[in-house]
Order: sequence, then C-alpha cells, then structure tokens
Amino acid sequence: MATSNGGDEPFLGYVLDEQVGFLLRKAYQRHMTIFARSMIGGLTPTQFSTLFRLFAEPGPISQNALGRLVAMDAATTKGVISRLEKQGLITTERDTEDKRRYVLQSTAKGQQLIREAIPVVKGITEATLDPLTKSEREMFLKLLAKLC
Repeated sequence: MATSNGGDEPFLGYVLDEQVGFLLRKAYQRHMTIFARSMIGGLTPTQFSTLFRLFAEPGPISQNALGRLVAMDAATTKGVISRLEKQGLITTERDTEDKRRYVLQSTAKGQQLIREAIPVVKGITEATLDPLTKSEREMFLKLLAKLC
C-alpha cells in the first residue's frame, strides 16, 4: 500500500492538486452546487441543455441527432427525454418517414420554461466564473472549448 512521504514534497513526482482531472472535477462540483441552488423548474444541467437544444431547433429533431447536439450517449439521452416528456416539456412521436426513429420537440410549457431559465443560467455562469477576471473568463472558456 502506498503511503505519503510525510512532507510537503510531491509524492513520486505527482501533485494531485495540479492535475487537470482533479481540478476539472473540483470546478465541476462548484458549478453543480451553484446550478442546483439556482436553477428553476427542477431542471438538471443535462435536462436544461436538452430542452434548450430542442427550443433552439426550428422543427422536430431525431433523438439520435439531439443526443449528438448535447454530447450524450443514447442511453442517457433516452432517460433525459423520458423525464422531460413526463413533465410535459417535450413531445416524442414516431418519424413519419422512418418508423424506427422518434422525433422530438419542445412543448409550449417547455419553451416557456427555457425562456424563464435563460437569465437564470446566465447568472449561474457568472457565479461559476466569478473568481476570474473578464479576460481570464474569456481565455478559460476558449481553452475549455479547445479541449472539447
């Protein structure tokens, strides 16, 4: 079993607090706490992004295409869609051209919730990035996008 070297020296040349995964997880936990405290309608981040993408689409979209737009695998997308549909925020229908596919769109209730939620999520972003200066925020977001 590995143990600490007992001092402030990096253990085997490794400093956990300087690792990208560790820091991203801590930043994500901070963001999730702010999101949970602030978000309306009981939406989770994945539900919000899914509902927002549907709101932004000019018409119905397939479940597979939606999953790609929100960077979720098929199983996760299916679960999120099911929960949003139960809340009356989206509708799912069989595609008239391809009966194997489902097409989705937001309902009037879902569209209204997104309209109300957008100022809230802007505030969540501001609160998450609050420790950074304006130029640091711009650079941070640019670098994160580059990693994606």
